[in-house]
Amino acid sequence: MSLVQHVTANEGIDRVPPEGQDTTEDAGWRTLSYDAFRHGDRDMHAVSHEPTLPNTAAYNVPAAKRAAQVAFAIVACWFAAGIVYGFASLKPILIYEGVYDGLCPPEEKPGAGDGSELVPCDAQDMRLNFFFIVASITTNASSLLAGWTLDRYGRRLCYVISSLFMISGCLLMGFAFQIPDFDGYLVANILLSLGGTFVFVSSFQLANAFPRSSGLIVALITGAFDGSAAIFLFYRLAWEASDRTFTPPRFFFAYTIVGVLLLIGEFALMPAHAYDSGPELTRKLEEAQDATRDLHDSDDELDNPNEIRRVRSARAQQRLSKVEQIEELVGNEVQREDRVQLEEERQATSGIWGVLHGVPAHRQMLTPWFFLLLSLTVLQMLRMNYFIATVRAQYRYLLGSEKLAENINHFFDVALPVGGVFSTPFIGLLLNNLSVAAASGVLTLFIVVIGVLNCIPEVWAGYATVVTFVLFRPLYYSAVSDFATKIFGFATFGRIYGTIVCLSGIVNFVQSGLDALTHGPLHGDPTPVNAAMAVGGTILGVALTVYVIVQGRKFQRKLKQKVAAERVQERLGLIRQEREAEEANLDYGTLG
Repeated sequence: MSLVQHVTANEGIDRVPPEGQDTTEDAGWRTLSYDAFRHGDRDMHAVSHEPTLPNTAAYNVPAAKRAAQVAFAIVACWFAAGIVYGFASLKPILIYEGVYDGLCPPEEKPGAGDGSELVPCDAQDMRLNFFFIVASITTNASSLLAGWTLDRYGRRLCYVISSLFMISGCLLMGFAFQIPDFDGYLVANILLSLGGTFVFVSSFQLANAFPRSSGLIVALITGAFDGSAAIFLFYRLAWEASDRTFTPPRFFFAYTIVGVLLLIGEFALMPAHAYDSGPELTRKLEEAQDATRDLHDSDDELDNPNEIRRVRSARAQQRLSKVEQIEELVGNEVQREDRVQLEEERQATSGIWGVLHGVPAHRQMLTPWFFLLLSLTVLQMLRMNYFIATVRAQYRYLLGSEKLAENINHFFDVALPVGGVFSTPFIGLLLNNLSVAAASGVLTLFIVVIGVLNCIPEVWAGYATVVTFVLFRPLYYSAVSDFATKIFGFATFGRIYGTIVCLSGIVNFVQSGLDALTHGPLHGDPTPVNAAMAVGGTILGVALTVYVIVQGRKFQRKLKQKVAAERVQERLGLIRQEREAEEANLDYGTLG
């Protein structure tokens, strides 16, 4: 799972900045951006309605074509976005093909044990896990580069880059299996993860093709990312069904077709430029509703009044036609007001929406809000990737059986993508209808339950751990981006989220140390590592939840005091106006 995942708002409004700070608008409507290099601190309150890149008006493109473009993006994400997270399914094939078995001493060559698949030696197992660790880190860290490219050069370049990475990654992976002593596996997996990130991050932009259904489109794209983890599962099943004659080189060379089709589809079907965002459509609608635009200075050059009426009538018809087209996209006035009301209710439900909006990013990073969210994310990302890479090894030790561990691993291979796809719509409902404090409490409960189950050496506990894990993983990553927008705001999202992603990625290299610790001093026992991360996660989760509750109450008191003060000022202003009116009347009477 990528930290880029989100299933809630793709656009939103930041709260009015604190008093004493200059602002050009009452609030800033912004689009979610993963570009960590935007200069948001200097002009974060200045809202520009002018796009930095040329846009396309969605109402000028047939709905069928836009639907096809969205479908293409979803399919592209399904086949490319997160395939590296299917590592648990690919790992048995890598072991069977002898990848990194040269690291094993002669007396520790891979054997089958009581299962049907080979068991790697410690050195081989750690190297294969590192193969996944680097890809996982690349997927998250490269979201910053993809976001930067998307904001500055557009979605088309991102898709082209993705296709080239996919093609080169598949070719390199195929040659790595075919050429002895050529270790291209690591670089190939990095290229595949880069290809996935560039297509995934940029595909969210297609949500503007149907503004009223943008939430559904975001959820489908996110679900496609989760589903892409099943690609290696399907390959493993085909590999087994072919009696292992469908070799990795044949699969990866054939899979280059995904990159080729992505490139062809980009230029044959996809829009060259982004569709207008919500704020851009709102501006165009306001302009189209302005009847004064029917009047031009050039009308004075016409001598015939009938000709003037004809010209102005044609302009009015064209303007009203545009209004109708835009409203077909964004809804009529009642529907737009209903959406605004729903957004306001969601903001009120969060309990802390806007607590740090308008504060520069460097100051936001000095707050306990940022420290707690960062710490919890770093630990959970480490813990989840550790589980994905070592699920079979963990239950091989806990259950004392390769066969039972193999069964749990196979169940996990299916549950990981299915759980992500299944939970996506419910995650949106949960995050939109729970306060941040309640959502944080739910995350903490998951952390405790997974921590306890993962330490119980029973078969039922193994399956229960997998089920809980595959539900928690997409929920947590979606919650992080949701919390970030509600707490820090859209204006600084790129920098705040970028810092969290980078630090989480850097710390994830610790996973190699955890592998060495487990295979070395702990003699394969994962319980101490799991218990330590469970305790640490629980402490941080409880701390974040308590902090949100306490600060949320303070924040709500301040808001109520502010509202009360504004009402007092409003009443004083009315009283002052009445007195001025009375004095004016008295002066008028005296003069009379």
